[in-house]
Amino acid sequence: MKFRQSSRGKGLVIYYLLLLALAFSGCAGSSAARRDKHVARGKQFAEKHDYSRAILEFKNAAKATPKDPEVYYQLGMAYLGTRDFRSALGAFRQTLALNPKHAQAQLRIAQMQAATPNEKLWKDADSTLKGLVESAAPTPEMLQTLALTEFKLHDMEHAIQDFERVLAQSPGELSASVMLAMAKLSLKDAKGAEQVLQKASQDAPASADAHRVLADFYRDQKRLPEAEAELRRALEIDPNSGPSILDLAKLELAEGRNQEAEQNFKRLATFESYKSVYAYFLFEQGRRDDAIREFERVARANPDDREARTNLVAAYHTANRMVDVNRILSAALKKNPRDVDALLQRGEIFVQTGKYEQAEIDLNQVRSLRPTAPEVHYVLAKMNQARGSTLAYRQELSEALRLNPYLERIRVELAQTLLTHSGARAALAVLDSAPAAQSRSIPILVERNWTLWALGDTAEMRKGIDQGLSQVRSADLLIQDGLCKLRSGDFAGARTALGEALKIDPADLRALNALHQAYVAQKDGPMALQKVKEYAARQPKSAPVQEFLGTLLVADGDRTQARAAFAVAKLADPQSIDPDFSLAQLDVMEGKPEDARKRLEGVLATHRSNATAELWLGNLDDQRGNYPAAIEHFRKVVQMSPDNGQASNNLAYLLAEYGKQPDVALKYAEKAVELAPDRPAYCDTLGWILYRKGVYSSAVRYLEQASRDPGNVVWKYHLAMAYAKAGQVSRGRTTLEAALKINPNLPEAKTAQQMIGSSR
Repeated sequence: MKFRQSSRGKGLVIYYLLLLALAFSGCAGSSAARRDKHVARGKQFAEKHDYSRAILEFKNAAKATPKDPEVYYQLGMAYLGTRDFRSALGAFRQTLALNPKHAQAQLRIAQMQAATPNEKLWKDADSTLKGLVESAAPTPEMLQTLALTEFKLHDMEHAIQDFERVLAQSPGELSASVMLAMAKLSLKDAKGAEQVLQKASQDAPASADAHRVLADFYRDQKRLPEAEAELRRALEIDPNSGPSILDLAKLELAEGRNQEAEQNFKRLATFESYKSVYAYFLFEQGRRDDAIREFERVARANPDDREARTNLVAAYHTANRMVDVNRILSAALKKNPRDVDALLQRGEIFVQTGKYEQAEIDLNQVRSLRPTAPEVHYVLAKMNQARGSTLAYRQELSEALRLNPYLERIRVELAQTLLTHSGARAALAVLDSAPAAQSRSIPILVERNWTLWALGDTAEMRKGIDQGLSQVRSADLLIQDGLCKLRSGDFAGARTALGEALKIDPADLRALNALHQAYVAQKDGPMALQKVKEYAARQPKSAPVQEFLGTLLVADGDRTQARAAFAVAKLADPQSIDPDFSLAQLDVMEGKPEDARKRLEGVLATHRSNATAELWLGNLDDQRGNYPAAIEHFRKVVQMSPDNGQASNNLAYLLAEYGKQPDVALKYAEKAVELAPDRPAYCDTLGWILYRKGVYSSAVRYLEQASRDPGNVVWKYHLAMAYAKAGQVSRGRTTLEAALKINPNLPEAKTAQQMIGSSR
């Protein structure tokens, strides 16, 4: 059946369709209007650097028009303003999802990739930027980002070309001139770099910064008169240029013109951004009382300035004015218990004074209040280092570096601990992942050279040494130079380099030790010792040098002169406890354990948290059979340094043998083996405790590992008994016979013979 629509009904349908279309049209217009309103307000907030409100406005705009790529781009820019790079990246990626050809979003992502220390991301940025430059008329910003990426990737030829293109479009772009000069310097074109910076100052005659940058170049080239002339030109243009005054003061200081430098530092302290600089100058000059008075003045004048307060507390702490330290921090935390700067500083002081539990409370509170702050992870790292928790120390250093990859000092420290505990490969990986701007820095180069030395890669190390020495003749680089020459057989060259290093730092034992090795390598041991004696005679106030001489004399069998050297070291630095430990070792070697005990107790009287003194006292009590006292000493060491394997092992053995606490002993023995699984003594302790507990099959595994080392026949007797108890009587008898041939007179020999005989 076919239905027919009346004309009246048809008119109604058209009417309703028209209303529906108008309704949808009205909604679209409303959405666009809302978006425009929110975007306009967001841009206004962004111009005022009120990025939090700008973000809210752009989010509202995105709700109104969720498929508008420009809204997400503006949102990404606002996130950049707050340094929330992860959210910014997400917004820019959403922009490109909606419009894959959005050039500005591509540029921002490339800039973020170029700012990371990740070489793969640099390559991704390089590819994106080249596409942008080729597809449209390149802007100076695009070209400069591309050139920077090429610079990081060591593509200097193209970097130079693109920086020159930037300057052709924007002749006054100082940052491009600086990077172009750096690129030319990397190709050893110092003249070309100078010409670039001279042109920059000519193109911007009213720019103080352009003259200051040229001054930096001259200073790095050791052309100090020209550097000073440029700085004075900068100050003629802008007499209140803080960076120029600071650079001039540093230059005057480097030339020994301390009075002129002081006047400039004092003048600079009147500027808001440099108010503490004069106090720092006084402190570095050794005028600590004057420095503290200046820090006090700055803090009084700026009562709400946390940095000024922090500097004053640090100065008081250095001067050991702990009453003042506690007064200021207590007042700050009474006013605001969540003051993270005061909590962090108090936690750091607790770490330095060995109050680790109190430090942990403060530092955990800071971590909860400011979880992305690398500084709290660094202080936590130092706490774990002080407690002997090596793994936790490395983890906290790694976390601080993850939060801020540009923390060069922490990167070097992490590499050093990895080199000591985890191997050179891991250390090298950390150093090679440094940001490109730091790859040529002296601290990174020096540590990388030490890592290459550990790997035996002297050819690559030689390149690093030459690269570093081209910048500065530091003690570290000269020592490395001497060691390389020593290994290659150039003994005269090695002695020359090491002698120069000792002139720079007379107390550097690495240089003195290497110089000693240079003579030993030529089979002249007496001359090696004589040279150290002569050097020590010229350095009577250097405790480390006297300590080193004493150690060599002990090795040479001359205990009398060694004792005299250690005594001189103590006189040179009464606060140092190293000579006390050396003298205590001599006391033990000479059969004077009570003298050693008195020295170690003296150390603990002034250094209550010294784990080494506690450990050695425990060893002395163990040797004389005072096992309860030894147990207490070892227990204290484990509490102070949970990662001290020797203390854990010794405590475990004594608890099992004399404390009748095998279950508690097992915990410490397992910890010792976990810390050093290849130490035979630790494996024997764990195996013997398992034997005493009747877990014979597990005991055999650890005792076998211990007995592979022939150094202690007792371990073989333990293994023989474990074999017998585990049902392997034949292997037990064979092991026992081998042990009896080495030393049949030990108490363990009789015990093993009786036990294995009864197992037949």
